[in-house]
Amino acid sequence: DRGLDHAVEREKNLRPLLNVKNLIKSEPSKSLPISIIAQNKDSLKIPSRPIEFVRKYPSVFHEFLPGGIGIHPHIKLTQEVLDIDADEHLVYESDSYRQLLADRLLKLLMISRMNKIPINVLDKLKWDLGLPQNYLKTLVPDFPDCFRVVGSNDSGQLELVCWSDELAVSILEKKAMEGGSGYSKGMPLAFPVKFSKGFEMDKKVKKWWDDWQKLPYVSPYENALHLSPKTDESDKWATAVLHEILNLSVARKAEKDDVLCIGEYLGIRSRFKRVLLHHPHIFYLSSKIGTYTVVLKEAYKRGLLIENNPLMNIRNRYLHLMHTVREHGKDISMSSGTNQEKKAASNASKKEAGDDDSEEENNGVSVTFSGSETENGDSDEEEDRFKGGRGSSREAVAVSRRRTTTTRSKRKNGDLKTHWGDGEGERAMGRRHGRTKPKVPQPLNASTNVHRRSQQRSSS
Repeated sequence: DRGLDHAVEREKNLRPLLNVKNLIKSEPSKSLPISIIAQNKDSLKIPSRPIEFVRKYPSVFHEFLPGGIGIHPHIKLTQEVLDIDADEHLVYESDSYRQLLADRLLKLLMISRMNKIPINVLDKLKWDLGLPQNYLKTLVPDFPDCFRVVGSNDSGQLELVCWSDELAVSILEKKAMEGGSGYSKGMPLAFPVKFSKGFEMDKKVKKWWDDWQKLPYVSPYENALHLSPKTDESDKWATAVLHEILNLSVARKAEKDDVLCIGEYLGIRSRFKRVLLHHPHIFYLSSKIGTYTVVLKEAYKRGLLIENNPLMNIRNRYLHLMHTVREHGKDISMSSGTNQEKKAASNASKKEAGDDDSEEENNGVSVTFSGSETENGDSDEEEDRFKGGRGSSREAVAVSRRRTTTTRSKRKNGDLKTHWGDGEGERAMGRRHGRTKPKVPQPLNASTNVHRRSQQRSSS
């Protein structure tokens, strides 16, 4: 699926870029030497050399030498990325978004059978859940009636304080209740699916799929571990759990390793693997960023997220700034999309630069000098006229046409020569064109000249 692959690939370097941005911003001087960034390469998840990664995004990072005599270059943030960062903090501090984050954490705790989740597992899902960097200090203490931290930060856990029946409703159940179909718990619910283009289903598989969709829907907030792991009922419940977890993420996608990590804590890691294998029309696996990413198909349309999210709007602004370069005092957005978009952007830059070659191609004039033509006695002045302006290019076209005519006549004469005898053909061709066979000049040297002079004297 090109659209879903693009949705994954466009965010390839966003996480490491924001990690570097947060590290630089945490410094009192608001700058860092590149050596410090290189030391923290693994924790920042930088995919390449740090200096190459930083120089790849000049619209985000500014490289300078402190005092003009620094040995290692220092990196600071541009004003454009600081403006987006300020808007990002406004989103995190808004009451509506903080309540949305609290509901996500509460729903995730209610999915867990022990109503507890280790902090290290939450840290892996922090990016997907849209949590701020220091959520344990800024978010968790403000909701003491929902959850609390038990133990230290290293080996601690986030524990559920109060169950919420209002929030213990999956996204599928909520949509069924809003539709006015008279849904009640335990009734069958069908998952929305999107089949790939050209997908054909066998009759037996089609029958199994229809029967599977008609099975009773077991809510992910219910404990269904009593079901046998290899039954279709258990498979549908595990699908409901994974479906709900992906709906809790801001981008409706997550890395496969993180999904299996939470599945291992829930005790259904093997069931998650089976779900991803048997239901590719519900969950799409993309490998565009060097690892597998699980994408919820129904949440995207033509590669774009359907539901609007304030944090995703901020991330899209970061992505737009990442692919913006400054040339000749103008901001040019370098698209990371299709090849047609890249080709259009390159053609636009050529037109701005005033490239004569591109103009000649657009006018339909294409002149090519082959190596054999330039060697056969053609002067360099013609090439100079060709390299000149528009008028000289017309002269070059005329020269090339004359060459073409001469070449055609030579070919014609060669064809004529094959129909005559060796001597007669050459004499007839000489009489027809009013010329004889040209003599090939021999190389001259000093000894040859002396020998010829002596022959002339003796003959005289």
